[in-house]
This record gives sequence, C-alpha cells and structure tokens, in this order.
Amino acid sequence: MSELRDLYQEVILDHGRRPRNFRAIEDADLKAEGHNPLCGDKLTLYIKLDGDRVADLSFEGSGCAISTASASMLTGILVGKTETEAREILAAFVEMATAPVDSKSDEGRLGKLAVFAGVREFPMRVKCATLSWHTLESALDRSKEAARTE
Repeated sequence: MSELRDLYQEVILDHGRRPRNFRAIEDADLKAEGHNPLCGDKLTLYIKLDGDRVADLSFEGSGCAISTASASMLTGILVGKTETEAREILAAFVEMATAPVDSKSDEGRLGKLAVFAGVREFPMRVKCATLSWHTLESALDRSKEAARTE
C-alpha cells in the first residue's frame, strides 16, 4: 500500500504542477462547466469530436492539485475513445474513487487512473478527484447545467 500511496502522491504533484491539455478548444463540439462549492474548484471541459470519437479534450480552470491532476489525466486518457468507452471509464473511475478504502482497484480497467484509489483515504478529497469526471458526464449528456459535486 505504501508503494501505491507514493505513486499517488507523485502523480498528483506532477499533473498538479504541470497539467496536460490545459487550454481552451475554440471550436469544441461539447463544453461543460464544473464546480466544487466545498473547496472552490472550478473548471471548463472542452471536447472536440470526430464522429463519436474524442478527437481532442482539454480543460481550463482553477482548483487544488487533486482536482487539476484528475482533469489532466482525464484529458490524456480519453482521446481516441468513443463516447461509449469514455462513459465506461467515467463510471469505473467514480466507482473506484467512491469505493470503501480497503477495496481492490481494477488497474487493468483503469490503467494509470488507478493511482487515484488513494483519494479514498481522504473522503473530503473524493469530490476534488471526481469533479472533472462529473463535468465530462455533463458534456457527454449535452447538459446546459454546471456539474456540481454535492
């Protein structure tokens, strides 16, 4: 468990300090806002589609290191996926992040995202980690409402 905790901290710090795909997509097909009122995290998620595949994905906003790292990794892992595949990964991520602390993570299904299983040890931070994922769901649902974590 110590090895996973170390990796979790390393990934959070890396993506939190140097987020990938932190930019607007001017001609995005889908766009959604997300807000975590408990800690003030806010983000905008941009999706460019090619048919039903994610051709490009980016975000802008401000938030804690966990929120930023989660959004950064989301944007990297979903490019090239279909909307259906993106929803499957979304469901798996939220399930993993909200599972009991001693639950096993399905690393094969989530790949590098499995490091976020460590957030379960800090219940107040689960909402930080899942904000971008709830925002993704809003975008895929073509919702006009901002995603919220409460």
